[in-house]
Amino acid sequence: MITVLVIMTAGIILGFFIHHKTTLIKLNDKLTSWTIYLLLFLLGIQVGLNDKIINNIHTIGFQATVITIGALLGSLIFAYITYKLFFIDKNKNHEE
Repeated sequence: MITVLVIMTAGIILGFFIHHKTTLIKLNDKLTSWTIYLLLFLLGIQVGLNDKIINNIHTIGFQATVITIGALLGSLIFAYITYKLFFIDKNKNHEE
């Protein structure tokens, strides 16, 4: 864990000193994107090598779909409730 914190702190300090250098910022953006692509590719390889995941992919896919739909519906319901409670002008109906 200390390694992660040291690397993150070093990155923050370096970013502070180079934040005016637009070419370095553009290069950093591209490197970040390609590093994420590489990590996703390597994660895909690990998933493909795992027999337990491959043999249960239909079950995992179904569970992921149910969780996603539940999260989406929950978000929509609570967003609607929040909108009704806090963002509708209550005096608007009484003035008309």
